[in-house]
Amino acid sequence: MKRALLDTDTVSYYFRQQPKVVEKVDTYLDVFGKICLSVVTYYEVLNGLYYKDARQQMEKFEEFESMNKIIPITLSSAKVSARIYADLRKTGRVIGHNDVLIAGNAVENKLTLITNNIKDFGKIDGLDIDNWTF
Repeated sequence: MKRALLDTDTVSYYFRQQPKVVEKVDTYLDVFGKICLSVVTYYEVLNGLYYKDARQQMEKFEEFESMNKIIPITLSSAKVSARIYADLRKTGRVIGHNDVLIAGNAVENKLTLITNNIKDFGKIDGLDIDNWTF
């Protein structure tokens, strides 16, 4: 098992108690002690919780976040993300900016991206991906 960065969808599956994801997160925590999240995932989850006014879920997420590690966007990861996006544009395989920033965080920090969104993230050369939903 390699160090990993959880994508927003995987965090959502975890909080919805999807059994395979919960099992793999628990195993990961036993090995590494902390989960890594991109600050972009932090933003996306909070955005959804604020929109739904989901206060109990917000408390659970903030507790989860405080026990784990949020990876910031740095100048270096922004540069990696910009290269990824430019390469995708050149080949007509564009994906959303948030996904590109999450991928840039993963690549820059040499982390495996844990996502069920293989369709989009699979377009990125050099991005190590794993899917914990099965």
